[in-house]
Amino acid sequence: MTADEAIPRRVALVTGAAGGIGRAIAERLESDGWDVHPVDLADGDLSTPEGNRKVVDAALDRFGRLDAVVAAAGFQHVAPLKEFPIERWDALIAVLLTSPFLLARYSWDALAASGDGRFCAIGSAHSLVASPFKSAYVAAKHGVLGLVKTIALEGAAVGISASTICPGYVRTPLVEGQIADQARVHGMSEERVVEEVMLAPHAVKRMLEPSEVADVAAFVLGPSGRAFTGAPVVIDLGWTAR
Repeated sequence: MTADEAIPRRVALVTGAAGGIGRAIAERLESDGWDVHPVDLADGDLSTPEGNRKVVDAALDRFGRLDAVVAAAGFQHVAPLKEFPIERWDALIAVLLTSPFLLARYSWDALAASGDGRFCAIGSAHSLVASPFKSAYVAAKHGVLGLVKTIALEGAAVGISASTICPGYVRTPLVEGQIADQARVHGMSEERVVEEVMLAPHAVKRMLEPSEVADVAAFVLGPSGRAFTGAPVVIDLGWTAR
């Protein structure tokens, strides 16, 4: 047995891995030598306790250990609060906030057994500030930041650290898919929405790329990220500097 073979590869579970930020993180971790268990809609319904337990158990059955969990699954709905569909509120809270809680709960023992367990939630600049017409998304992203702070405090005694990566707008299908809704609620063209609404809070007038978020996730989950726990890791192109 070689020295490399004697060191087990670290294992990460990544939700939302079919595209966007989740896929970019899964691919980056694999390129860094991790074993990755990617999770998409077909793998488990993350709006339910059973679905979250299923994906954690599947990762443990496949690799026998779990060193990191990345909660990156999400979606968006844009509507005024008085018209916001209650069922969409419930679904957004379930996937963006309750699922990270359940993933942490069900993976807790495995992350503790790792000796260097990491929990990483993909938050948003909306974990720190609000925008109109996104009541459920903003509430969930604020909530996940508080959840991760609690995970960090409880996890410190058992070797689990936790971080929330908070990007500004990222060029993903989720963001591109909300342009038409933003145009509708703001009463302007899609071209104006991108420049005057979506990029307006960015000091640097561009969108982030998924690979940029993946770079940060790889750092936070890697050897140099051991000291990152509890605090938001903000990559928002100057949004919250105002």
